[in-house]
Amino acid sequence: MSKAVLVGLVAEKHGMTKAEATEIVNTVLSGIQSALVNQGGISFVGFGSFSVTDRAARDGRNPNTGESVKISARKVVKFTPGEPLKKAINGL
Repeated sequence: MSKAVLVGLVAEKHGMTKAEATEIVNTVLSGIQSALVNQGGISFVGFGSFSVTDRAARDGRNPNTGESVKISARKVVKFTPGEPLKKAINGL
């Protein structure tokens, strides 16, 4: 699902314009980003949790040339699904 499809779904479901729905979706996404940057994570009960973890530097390989390359350390976002989401995906 793209952001545009999500905006359309919110607009249709709540009887608002796409501009209003875009503002709401952008606010939610901005809030998630802010929580990840400032607090290191955010949890949605029944859906899942986003957290920031450190990934160590490592050696990689360029798939086109086979050449070894250094991949620098960085922070990455990790998502852990909640139990209700796992059940919904698995059809339980």
